[in-house]
Amino acid sequence: MSPAVTNESRDPSDETTPIAKRILIGEPLTSEELDGQLLPKKMALPIFASDALSSVAYAPQELLMILLIGGTAFLAFSPWLATAVVVLLIVVVLSYRQLIKAYPSGGGDYEVARTNLGEKAGVVVAAALLVDYVLTVAVSVASGVDNIISAIPGLNPWRVELAVGFVILIILVNLRGVREASTAFAIPTYVFIGSVALMIVTGLIRWALGDPPIADSAQFAVQAEDLSQAAVILLILRAFSSGCSALTGVEAVSNGVPAFRKPKVRNAQTTLVMMGTVAILLFSGLTALALISGVHYAENPCHLIGFDCANLPQQSLMAQVAAATFGMGSIPFFVIQAATACVLLLAANTAFNGFPLLGAVLARDGYAPKALNTRGDRLVFSNGMIILGAAAILVLVVYQANLTTLIQLYIIGVFVSFSLGQIGMVRHWRRELRFLRAGAERREAVSGLIINSVGATFTVVVLLIVTITKFTHGAWLVFLAIPVLAVLMVGVNRYYRDVEHEIEMDDTVHFGATGDVAIILVNKLQKPVAKAVDYALAAKHDKTIALHVGVSKEEADELQREWELHGMPVKLLTIESPYRQYAKPVAEFIKLYRQKHGSSVVTVYLPQYIVGHWWEGVLHNRRSRRIAQQLMLVHGVSITLVPWLLDSSELVYGRRSRPLPGDDRAGRISSYGLVSHTDDES
Repeated sequence: MSPAVTNESRDPSDETTPIAKRILIGEPLTSEELDGQLLPKKMALPIFASDALSSVAYAPQELLMILLIGGTAFLAFSPWLATAVVVLLIVVVLSYRQLIKAYPSGGGDYEVARTNLGEKAGVVVAAALLVDYVLTVAVSVASGVDNIISAIPGLNPWRVELAVGFVILIILVNLRGVREASTAFAIPTYVFIGSVALMIVTGLIRWALGDPPIADSAQFAVQAEDLSQAAVILLILRAFSSGCSALTGVEAVSNGVPAFRKPKVRNAQTTLVMMGTVAILLFSGLTALALISGVHYAENPCHLIGFDCANLPQQSLMAQVAAATFGMGSIPFFVIQAATACVLLLAANTAFNGFPLLGAVLARDGYAPKALNTRGDRLVFSNGMIILGAAAILVLVVYQANLTTLIQLYIIGVFVSFSLGQIGMVRHWRRELRFLRAGAERREAVSGLIINSVGATFTVVVLLIVTITKFTHGAWLVFLAIPVLAVLMVGVNRYYRDVEHEIEMDDTVHFGATGDVAIILVNKLQKPVAKAVDYALAAKHDKTIALHVGVSKEEADELQREWELHGMPVKLLTIESPYRQYAKPVAEFIKLYRQKHGSSVVTVYLPQYIVGHWWEGVLHNRRSRRIAQQLMLVHGVSITLVPWLLDSSELVYGRRSRPLPGDDRAGRISSYGLVSHTDDES
C-alpha cells in the first residue's frame, strides 16, 4: 500500500485540474487567503455601487416615459419629480450610513428588522431583498441588452439569448472570486461615470452657448391618452415611482460590509457616500439633458406620431441623448453606449454580491439551507450565486427580457426592505437613548434617530405610492412572491430548530452497548465480497457473519459450494426470501439475533463499485443503495460501504486528482486527500 496523501503535502501545481475548470473558475484558494480577497474603497465602488450608478441609465427614461402617456405637456412635471427623487436618495444614503455603523455584520435591513421588529418583519425583509436581487439582475441585463440593440438594431431578434448569455458570463466571473470580479468590473464602471459626465457637461455647455443638442425623437408628436383628474394624479405618482428605481442598490453596501478592508465601517460609509453623490449628479444631469434635447420615449413606440415602429426599435434615452450631443455613429456615441451597456450588465454584479452574502446570513440564522453558508473554491458563496443566476434566467425567459415589463416588478421589494429597515433603526435608537446619558454618544443617537425617522417616513410614503401605481401593472406577482418566500424561510427555520432539539445532547444518553457483530452481505462470491470479508476481519468484531439473502434454493446451494471450495474464513448463513426482498429479511435477522444475544452493535458491510462514467452509476449499486437506505432506519445498525474500483475508475483517479467543486465540503468520496489505491488493493 502506498503512503497516504495528505492535504499538507499536496502541491497544487502537480494536480491535473480539468482545463475548462481552471480557465473558467481558476485554482482554489485556501481559507487563509480570505483576507486577500477583501476590497479597498476604489474596488468596492464598482462592485457594490454599479447597480445604483447604472440605474441613472434607465430611471430618467422610465420617469419621462410614464409622463408622456399624458402627452408632452406632462414633461413640465419632470424637474419636480426628479428633484423629489434626488431628495429621497439623499435621505436614504444618510439613513444607511447610520445602519452600517449600528449593524456592520452584513445582515443589513434583515438584521435590523429581525433584531428590532421581530422574526416576522425580519423574514419579510429578507424575502423582499432576495426577490429584488433576482429582479435587479433581470432588469439590469435587460436594460444593458436594450442599449446594445439601440446601437446595433440587427441584434433585436436575439434579445433573450443575449440576456441569458450575459447572465451566465456574470456568474462565471463572480465564481472566480470577489477580487477578480472587482478588477474586471472596475474599468467599465469608471469609464461609464467619466463618459456620461463628459456628455452631460458637453450638452449643458452647448445649451448655455445657445446650441442645445436636439434628439431625433424631438420631431415626433405623442399620441396622448385622455385622462381624468384622478388619472392625472395617478400618472404623476406612477412616474415618480418609476423614477425611484434610481434608489435601487443603495442597500447593497450595508449588506456587503464584511467584504471591505479594515476599517470596514468607515470604508463602507465612504463608499456609500461616493456612490450616492455620483448617482445624484448623473441622474440630475441626464434628466436635464433629456429635457433640453427634447427626448420623446414612449411606452408604446407606435404612439410616437411619425415613427416607424413596425421596422425600427425605439432607441433608449441614453442613446438618444448621446446621439444628440456627439452625433449618431460618432466615436463618443459608441463609447457611451458600450460603457452604458457594460455598466448595466455589470449592475447585476451588485446582486451577485448582495444575494450570496444575505443568503449566508440567513443560513447562519437557520432561515435558509446551510449550503448557502458554504464558501466555494474561490472563497465566495458559490451556491447562492448559482441560485440567483438560475432564477434571473428564468425571469428573463418568461418576460422575454422586456425592460418595460420587468421594470413594473422592480423596486417593490427594495422599498419594503427600506421601510422596515428604517422603522427598525428608529426603534434601535429609541432603545439606545434609554441607556445613554448626556454626552457625545447621546447626541449621536439623537442625530441617528432624527435621520432614520425622516428616512422611515419618506420610504413608507414611497412604498405606498409604488404599491398603488404598480400593483395592477404586474407588481402583484412580487407581493405574492414575498410572503410565499417568507413562509418557506420560517418553515426551514422551524425544521432546523426541531432537528437541533431532537439531536441535542443530554444526560439520558447511554454508552456501552453489549456485543459487536459484523454482517457481510453476500450476493455472489466475487472479489468485492472477499475484500469486504477482509475489512470486517481486520476490524476484529466480536463476531463476523457472512449473510446471503436467498431468493432461490439453487442459487443459495451454489453459493454455499463455492464458499466452501474457496475456504472462506467466515461462516456463511443463508436466509430465505420468497418474496424477493433483501433489506427486510436482513432487518428481521438482526432483530432475532439481538433477542437471542443481547443489544449488540451491528455493522453491515456492503461492497460498492466505484465507476468512472456517469452511465455506469445507472448500471451498478442500485440494490446496495436501497439496502443501505432501509437498514439505516434500523436502530443500532451502521453501514460500511466497501469500495471496489473498476477499471473505468481510472478516469476519476487518474485524470482528476482533486474533487469537483463542493465534493470535500459535501463529504463525497474523492481521491483528494485519501490513501492512494494500488492494483493489489483492488
